Amino acid sequence: MSKVKHIVLLKFKEGTTEEQITKFFEDVLDLSETVPGIDDYVSGTNCSQGGLNQGLTHGYVMTFSDVAARDAYLVHPEHERFKAMAIPLVETVLIFDFEV
Repeated sequence: MSKVKHIVLLKFKEGTTEEQITKFFEDVLDLSETVPGIDDYVSGTNCSQGGLNQGLTHGYVMTFSDVAARDAYLVHPEHERFKAMAIPLVETVLIFDFEV
């Protein structure tokens, strides 16, 4: 059984406050502690000096115990609630999952 790395890279809309960004990541942390099957969660702000981030400024990585856990998370009511709050704040998002 393979674990799944769920990588989310994003850029917030102009005018999004630091308080809103902080709340966004607090809510993702809550998801990682609430939804079953999430083994690990880390987040941060881009610090690359390479200039290849294409405007993406923040990101997080969740590690799911397996593909089924990731699939259950995607339709989980808490994830749906989070998306309803988050989508209006985000200008660009890139999501990339892979098995390890």
